[in-house]
Amino acid sequence: MSADFTGGAEQDLAARTVELVRRAAGPAAQAEVFTDRVAQALTRFANSAIHQNVADTTVTVRLRLHLDGRTVTGSTTVVDEAGLRGLVDRVIAAVRVCPPDPGWPGLTPPAPITAPGRWDEATADASADDRAARVRAFVDAAGGLETAGYCRTRNWSAAFVNSAGQAVTGRTVATAMDGVARGGGADGVARLASGRLADVDGAVLGARAAAKARAGVDPVELPPDRYEVVLEPTAVADVLHNLALWGFNGRMVGERRSFAEPGKPQFDPTITLVDDAAGGLGLPFDFEGTPRTALTLVDAGRTTAVTHDRRTAAGAGTTSTGHAPPADNPWGPAPNNLGLVPAPGPGSAPAEVSGPAVDADTADLVSRVERGLLITDFWYTRVLDPRSLVMTGLTRNGVWLIEDGAVTGPVRNLRFTQSYPQALAPGAVLGLGRRATLLPDSWNPSTWSAPAVRLASWNFTGGASG
Repeated sequence: MSADFTGGAEQDLAARTVELVRRAAGPAAQAEVFTDRVAQALTRFANSAIHQNVADTTVTVRLRLHLDGRTVTGSTTVVDEAGLRGLVDRVIAAVRVCPPDPGWPGLTPPAPITAPGRWDEATADASADDRAARVRAFVDAAGGLETAGYCRTRNWSAAFVNSAGQAVTGRTVATAMDGVARGGGADGVARLASGRLADVDGAVLGARAAAKARAGVDPVELPPDRYEVVLEPTAVADVLHNLALWGFNGRMVGERRSFAEPGKPQFDPTITLVDDAAGGLGLPFDFEGTPRTALTLVDAGRTTAVTHDRRTAAGAGTTSTGHAPPADNPWGPAPNNLGLVPAPGPGSAPAEVSGPAVDADTADLVSRVERGLLITDFWYTRVLDPRSLVMTGLTRNGVWLIEDGAVTGPVRNLRFTQSYPQALAPGAVLGLGRRATLLPDSWNPSTWSAPAVRLASWNFTGGASG
């Protein structure tokens, strides 16, 4: 499989498409083509047994054409000569009847990428048996509890060519495992993303999920209130996802729908946020062919940047940061590989500890809490006010009361209404873990790098059904 993921075939498709546009529309046409090949393989399990094993490879050609002051995009997965000609003909026909595009930012000029992307041959060549072995280890480590989840691998190679002379290729490979264990009406979860399947230890993840499930039986109900919290990396990932999509997105900022104000100290000094495609298993260039490098969005509490594509950058009087999404994406240029930089110092040992705070990093933060809550996960989070990023959502997969530095018992799931930036504001962050965990996004190839976080206050407004 891996031999197909060099980017050469994709570059040839992209170059051929640009040439077809030039022949059909003339030298005045500005064309850009992003071509990618994505091979995904997924092994799913439920009731402690594998029930689905699927694999799929898709090659897509995306064309954006600017001609006579108008812009149109189109795509196809039919990549023979007839398919490419059909795509070009459709786009040219459409561009002649579209309204003018006065905000067209022009094509990306020629610029090299710094690296082709992260690649691991063993992960690229992983078989169904390799994924099944991780599932078996997860199930066995759960010690008889009911389990469910998935193990997946994803190979992604891409090329970009435009009529201004920009031509780049890149590739990346990623894997993820996400599983739950259930017993006595309680669930526990463990998940991990990596660029190497060898890093995914199903036994460690299964034992973590089972420890949480066993510690979550017979929860008590707590009244709505503001509580000090320790958020595990799995919960912090949701915070990062929504900060990325709604906060540091250049389109949201330009439309005044974001809290982000570059130059202002909007976060606690312990907070540094960096979007890094290489560390997060992304491609080294975006869908407009702009090379990507690590971008610091918050530096020691001060917002320093937001992400841009060429269009939002032109409107803001700056340059693209390499975050252009596919042309048909309605959200705008958001970070896809956002990481919260851990506290300085040596990271905690990977060895597990007993109890629901299953890793030493999280347990250390718990030990400093006089009274509060340990939160494993958030889910069903929705935006109430994008400008202040007030979110509502639910806890999931384990909540525990902390008293005098120790976990004293499980708590029923709670609903919250909380501004994410406010929770991370100056003075609100009481501690960070020293080791970040790379976590997968459930719905797209984004990743989030997160340590555990101790926060002074989180606003819980009722029970999970309230």
